[in-house]
Amino acid sequence: MFKHESIETNSAMLIVLTLVAISIGGLVEIVPLHYINETVEDVKDPATGVDLVRPYTPLEQRGRDIYIREGCYTCHSQMIRPFRDEDLRYGHYSLAAESKYDHPFQWGSKRTTRSGACRWQIFQRMACAALDGPRSVVPQSIMPNYPWLKETELDYSDIQDRMIALKRVGVPYSQTKTEYDANVKKFGEDVAKTLDINRAEDNLLAQADKGNYDGNTNGVSEMDALVAYLQVLGTMVDFKKFDEDYFIQFR
Repeated sequence: MFKHESIETNSAMLIVLTLVAISIGGLVEIVPLHYINETVEDVKDPATGVDLVRPYTPLEQRGRDIYIREGCYTCHSQMIRPFRDEDLRYGHYSLAAESKYDHPFQWGSKRTTRSGACRWQIFQRMACAALDGPRSVVPQSIMPNYPWLKETELDYSDIQDRMIALKRVGVPYSQTKTEYDANVKKFGEDVAKTLDINRAEDNLLAQADKGNYDGNTNGVSEMDALVAYLQVLGTMVDFKKFDEDYFIQFR
């Protein structure tokens, strides 16, 4: 048997053994994928047959852009791992389907806080307070303040261009009647209306007005968009509609 020191001091042997270890690890990860028909879960409403996971609305998409711009993803991964402690604290583990329209997706190795369907995100006023001054909600929080989000008017002048760009990489936003009809069949008419690029600005303003996420009816702020995005995370799939072992077949 080789002594550990002999491997570390022999650069050629160290390189060879490193390549062997990487190759074995790669095979262990890659080979099983060839025996799985689909790694993205089929998440359809058992009653209606429509897809439960949908693309983001124009307002939510702008909120996601702000989420990335402010670096929120560096602490708040969009992933709940399939461990009992995380299941008890945050809910069902994250599905690949929940991020299939994300470009890029925000998955990391751990979700420090469930940024979405987390308990404090359910109440939008509390979500605003947590963003404006996190320690007003959790005194021990090390999260920085984001007071400018409430004061900064949301720029949505290029929302159609943003949706068109996402459409080119596979997000099913619609521009034609044929695409709109396909979305009606796939997601239902109410959702299809929100995915119409031609009505993007009207849809954004309507959602902001109805939700009033920042508590201010004068205009649309970046806080409106960000909270709209946060509130939809982890909420598209109603896991109560599925058998407990339904999603195991995709793992």
